[in-house]
Amino acid sequence: MPAEPPQPDHPTPAGDDAQRWHSTTYGRPGRRPVRAAAQAPGREQRLAELRSPAPAADRPGHGGGRDAGQGGGQGRGPQVRRAPDPRPARRRANVRRRRVLAVVAVLVVLAVAYPVVLAARGWSAVDRVAALPTGDRPAATPGTTYLIVGSDSRDGLSPEEIAEYSAGGDDISGQRTDTIMLLHVPAGGGPAALISVPRDSYVPIPGHDKNKINAAFATGGAPLLVQTVEGVSGLRVDHYVETGFGGFARIVDAVGGVEMCPATAVDDVRAGLDIQAGCQTMDGRTALGYARYRYSDVNGDFGRVQRQRELLGAITAKAASPATLLNPFRAFPLASAGGGAVTLDDDSSVTDLVGFLRGMRAATGADGVSMTVPVSDPNLRTSHGVAVKWDTEEALAMFEDLKRDDTQALRSLTP
Repeated sequence: MPAEPPQPDHPTPAGDDAQRWHSTTYGRPGRRPVRAAAQAPGREQRLAELRSPAPAADRPGHGGGRDAGQGGGQGRGPQVRRAPDPRPARRRANVRRRRVLAVVAVLVVLAVAYPVVLAARGWSAVDRVAALPTGDRPAATPGTTYLIVGSDSRDGLSPEEIAEYSAGGDDISGQRTDTIMLLHVPAGGGPAALISVPRDSYVPIPGHDKNKINAAFATGGAPLLVQTVEGVSGLRVDHYVETGFGGFARIVDAVGGVEMCPATAVDDVRAGLDIQAGCQTMDGRTALGYARYRYSDVNGDFGRVQRQRELLGAITAKAASPATLLNPFRAFPLASAGGGAVTLDDDSSVTDLVGFLRGMRAATGADGVSMTVPVSDPNLRTSHGVAVKWDTEEALAMFEDLKRDDTQALRSLTP
């Protein structure tokens, strides 16, 4: 017989048993169990739901497929989506911006202050001398002309330094010139020119007849030497720069030595020099001997002035290199040594000194002009011994080019 449905007075199977019974009776789908009707949430529950954070599916950046205005589920009210607070991000951006500006400000201050302090250190050590003559002088010309003198004066050298630099001998009193050069820095944008004047050049010296130009410095110091150069060239000397034995050697040591490449070995007792051929780094003592020796040079004084220009170029290039200027442990000792090694005319300013350094670097660089006053006779017999006679025509042409500020024309006079 078919099974009878449960009667009300019989106990109804609870839970899943009752559902299975209904779903299998007579093989027909059973009647679904009746669920209790959902009650609307009370006031306390709705307040609690509004205070609680929205579910992850309803937060910005998450899926969920529900609009902000729809209910988040059965029995739940509309969810409130809160926009992120932009103030923390703005504060972080402002902090980063202030840090960047602070770093930039420090770099700007250093970029301005560092060279000023460096120049002040060098300038404070510079000696001054009344080097420019008074009275009638050539008219001012375009560009700037510096007269450079390397003195062999031993003033200020200790006995130990005199021995170290091989600067002793019977004639160590007084002052003479081992180096005389003219540096012309044009105003018209042409190449800077560095011109050696042989110290035995036979020229008229005001008040002293004709003699070797070196005698002008020995007799009347810087003013008479400047007056002699101006008289024989017709070129106005704007500034005077002098250095001595000790100063030259200390500058070389301050830049960490300079590399020179002698073609032959040199053994010169008078200059205290004993070096091999080939490229080598020279310290101050060796570089000074290399600049001074001439008796072992087949070209005599002409070989010496060429080496002096090469040495000045090497010193200037190394002193102006970033490895030197950006290293305060090297730059400040160099500024002190360089300033202490230099004597300037008392009309010079720190701007003139900077112009001299820049001009020297330009003249000894690849685009500069480096030469010696044209000579016709290097062994002129005179009452003052063997002297050097200039090639009058070419020498005057050279000085005329300088007076016109046409340094490019000097290239026709260089070998």
